[in-house]
Amino acid sequence: MASNSLSTSRSSGSSWTPKQNKQFEKALALYDKDTPDRWQNVANAVGGKSPEEVKKHYEILIKDVKEIESGRVPFPNYRSTAGNAN
Repeated sequence: MASNSLSTSRSSGSSWTPKQNKQFEKALALYDKDTPDRWQNVANAVGGKSPEEVKKHYEILIKDVKEIESGRVPFPNYRSTAGNAN
């Protein structure tokens, strides 16, 4: 989510709802890279998306993760909610 790409697909401009993103995450866990017809299965689980759209969404997710892991995207400075005094 480094570039907020999970909410909007860069290639098609199609929006992804929070519910679709959650379904997408669950489907990726269920249908791994060795699953036949993986993208069709993921698309069916998400609903309203084609196999091509879910595959592109996955590719964007992988790109974002690589950007974060490479240090190109800084981690946000979250405030502690534990009541720590600064």
